[in-house]
Amino acid sequence: MLRWAIIFAIISLVAGVFGFTGISAGAAGIAKFFFFIFLIVTIIFFVLVAMGIGAVA
Repeated sequence: MLRWAIIFAIISLVAGVFGFTGISAGAAGIAKFFFFIFLIVTIIFFVLVAMGIGAVA
């Protein structure tokens, strides 16, 4: 997820430099979406690890 967020952020920056503001805004929105999904999944995994769920006994 983080890889896709970075890719879309770079696409947004390049499109913004060349003046394609609509594409830039769309790519930035997609990058934000992927980044927040990445954060949510990461937090869930940290909580599960802290609780000891999924640990090999």
